[in-house]
Amino acid sequence: MKLIVGLGNPGKEYTFTRHNVGFMLIDAYLKNDSWQKKFDGLIQIHSLDAEKVLFLKPQTFMNNSGLSVGQAARYYDIKPEDILIIQDDLDIDFGKFKLKKNSSSGGHNGIKSIIASLGTDSFNRLKIGISHDKNKDTIDYVLGKFSKEEMEILKENFLMYQEIINSFILNGIEVTMNKYHK
Repeated sequence: MKLIVGLGNPGKEYTFTRHNVGFMLIDAYLKNDSWQKKFDGLIQIHSLDAEKVLFLKPQTFMNNSGLSVGQAARYYDIKPEDILIIQDDLDIDFGKFKLKKNSSSGGHNGIKSIIASLGTDSFNRLKIGISHDKNKDTIDYVLGKFSKEEMEILKENFLMYQEIINSFILNGIEVTMNKYHK
């Protein structure tokens, strides 16, 4: 079983904010609202070919995402290498992305919480660039909404990100990194 986690904050006031790009991508990928409440989050279970996949949107707020991710991973006995976390990243230009495995939190509090809960950083990440406006307070910036122009770019990029999710589910991180890091 694979675990795909979109990071974000619950609540309408956080919809379409930079910090919620993980939630946004999961919603675009699944295209429905049939979520169940479990593991302090919202879940859906699907299959892609023969691979079962648990999709998770933690509802613990970003800084405590590990509580939800840890519960789901332990319940289903999912190994860290079978986990893909979708997160925002201030240090990557908007419109760009990076796939990473076995890396530090990079200062991202949601990732810090997941590392603490799992006891390892040996999980995989799809880091979606949101840039960083150094003229704004970091918290205000990440909790700010995407502009209309940014939303259009994101929608286009989401198609490729969805392909990345499929590749991870079917082929694992190595093949996916080789294919998409050209």
